[in-house]
This record gives sequence, structure tokens and C-alpha cells, in this order.
Amino acid sequence: MIHVDLRRLFEHMWWADAEVLGALRRAVAAPARVLEIYAHVVGAELVWLDRIEGAEQSVAVWPEASLESCGALSERARLRYQSFLDGVRAEDLDRLIHYTNSAGRAFDTRLDDILVHVALHGMNHRGQVSILLRDAGAEPAPTDYIGWVRGAPAATRS
Repeated sequence: MIHVDLRRLFEHMWWADAEVLGALRRAVAAPARVLEIYAHVVGAELVWLDRIEGAEQSVAVWPEASLESCGALSERARLRYQSFLDGVRAEDLDRLIHYTNSAGRAFDTRLDDILVHVALHGMNHRGQVSILLRDAGAEPAPTDYIGWVRGAPAATRS
């Protein structure tokens, strides 16, 4: 059986979130949709941790947020996940988490599946942000996992 290092996936996620935030701060005329999508990325990270911990939802799945409040949400998510992951043991990963989604449906999902989902969910949306930034004439942040691993961005088209 192959095991995934969840801490490493989350370290990439935190780095990628910060890189995208930096690109948004540098963008002169980013479309409003870019900030909406980025706010969803960090909002969803917190929503999932609230569900995991059985806490009341602390932020909307699609929060209305400024660039500054997105940065604060991202930092809050990073600190909360770091603390949470510090306490997770291997035997906890197959524990079922009972939660209700934003449509009101109840589910039971394994903790490891939720954590992998959280780490992968933002990749899709960070890609959307990159496309929208490039279409607006701004420079997107390269956030590929392999670029993070080797400390250099992946190859480009040029």
C-alpha cells in the first residue's frame, strides 16, 4: 500500500496559497472573479476543518472577502491545520467524520479522504485563478507541486 505524507501535501498547499495571494497583490487589474475564487479556496479549507473538529462553521464556503481578509483567512487556516495535524495519529486517519454539507446533506467520510480532498481542492481553483490572471494581463503564480519540491517553477510555454 502506498502512503501519502499529508503534512507535506499541506505544506505545499500553504505555500501555494501564499504564492497566489502574492500574485493577487501584484496584479494591477485582476477581475473580481479572481478574488471570489481565492476566497473560496481559503474559506473551504476552514469549513472542512470546522467539520472535522465538529465545530460550528466559522466562515462561508464562498466568503465575500477583500484581499486583506483573504490573507488573514489563509493564515488562520494554516495555523489551525498545523495545530490539528500535529495531533493526528496514523490510527486516526480512518476515523469517520460526520458532517452536513452546504446543501444540508449529511455524510460520513474518512478523515484521510477529507484531508486529501482539502489539499487537492485548492489546486483546481488556483489553476482557475492563474488562467483569469493571465487573461487579464497579470502574471500568475506558478504553484505546481513539482516546482515547490525542487524550488524552481515548472517549464513554461516560452
